[in-house]
Amino acid sequence: MKKHWYKTIFIFFPIIAGCTNPFAPAFDESSDNVSTISDLKTIEGVFQNFQYAYTFKDTTIYGEFISQDFIFTYRDYENEVDVSWGREEEMKTTYGLFQNTQQLNLIWNNIVLSSVDSSNANIVRSFNLTITFNPTDIRQGSGRVNLSLKKDPETEKWQITRWIDESNF
Repeated sequence: MKKHWYKTIFIFFPIIAGCTNPFAPAFDESSDNVSTISDLKTIEGVFQNFQYAYTFKDTTIYGEFISQDFIFTYRDYENEVDVSWGREEEMKTTYGLFQNTQQLNLIWNNIVLSSVDSSNANIVRSFNLTITFNPTDIRQGSGRVNLSLKKDPETEKWQITRWIDESNF
């Protein structure tokens, strides 16, 4: 009996044509322009963007909420001194962290202290951070950030001006 291959195509074509490719999903054409990045017009938005920047290792997003006059300070317990640096060093250090890790998992916990007015804020908040350099080198730390923020009067966006690290890293 002679097989007719073209009949097989006509039988299976409607089935194949009706399937969607799970590896090529359709575009989201909804009218809601919801972004995964929060609005910097709220302090909570700064914390959400901070978490997003660490999760996706995105220095562009990170740089949006770091002020030009930013100062980072941490305690060097070995030498018993406080060490500080500005925005440029902060961006370089953060870029290095993002480039040399496989995964960062930042979890913001409770706010310990909050002092906010219309243009300035001081927030002390606890956190947990897991840094995965590779599957056999995973480091966990916790502590608090002591952040000073200011609101730009033109854009109404908050930026971090000072970060005092109060962690166990």
